[in-house]
Amino acid sequence: MTTTSLTDTLLQQLQGPALQQVAQSLGVNTQQAQGAVGAALPLLLGALGRNAQQPQGAEALLGALQRDHAGGGFDLGGLLGSVLGGGGVNPQTDGAGILGHVFGSKAPQAASTLGQATGLGGEKAAQLLQILAPIVLSFLAKQFLGGNGQANAAQVSQALGQEQQHVAQSGVGGLLGSVLDQDGDGQLG
Repeated sequence: MTTTSLTDTLLQQLQGPALQQVAQSLGVNTQQAQGAVGAALPLLLGALGRNAQQPQGAEALLGALQRDHAGGGFDLGGLLGSVLGGGGVNPQTDGAGILGHVFGSKAPQAASTLGQATGLGGEKAAQLLQILAPIVLSFLAKQFLGGNGQANAAQVSQALGQEQQHVAQSGVGGLLGSVLDQDGDGQLG
């Protein structure tokens, strides 16, 4: 894997028209949307990294990537259109369902914390997370399954563990910690 983080790679892809679509959907300007996406992506990828550190979590994520997100590669425009335009809810575009798996009972807290940190407010932050969740999983399917589809749970766990460390060292680590610190002891877990 390169020195560019998964978060940075996806953030670069979510520029231009894609970012404008997200901003329009949220009813905010592009600059505010860019800041919010810049905070939401590491939150999502960091939470996935935490989940993938558990053996069952890595297996479940790999299964979801193979089952629901591996088809047809990563077409950001098409996927964003489906998520925003509502081509019907299916496992690939069900942002709320994905967030339930990623954050569990902490999904409302994740949205609230993100909303406070970005100035979006809880409702728009929840909407943003629901938009980004299917995009993140389709992006991960492309990264891990690529052309050969031969990734294993250990590879997913390792790569997302590195991403979680990257997030923890970035300015967004505190946001992730506040959402995932289940017992308030300062430790994720």
